[in-house]
Amino acid sequence: MAAPLPASTRQVEQDFAEESTADVPWQAIVWNDPVNLMSYVTYVLQKLFGYPEPKATALMLDVHHKGKAAVSSGDKDKIEADVAKLHAAGLWATMQKS
Repeated sequence: MAAPLPASTRQVEQDFAEESTADVPWQAIVWNDPVNLMSYVTYVLQKLFGYPEPKATALMLDVHHKGKAAVSSGDKDKIEADVAKLHAAGLWATMQKS
């Protein structure tokens, strides 16, 4: 009778080439829309993010002239919350990886 062969001890390492989503910065993007006044967009950016009036105005002008502006950045959970707040305020917003 033949002796059983020993079990394989070779280990396979996993490839972690793809970055985890926690390490990738995200951005909240506000898009231009035909509904909200420029003064309202400025007001929302000041109230939600605490931006001073000049910065909120500059971001609003980017939205108006360029069609969009990145208004906040951070980890995925923070940006999901920011986009939800922007939606609740009636602004068109999405999130994207930076």
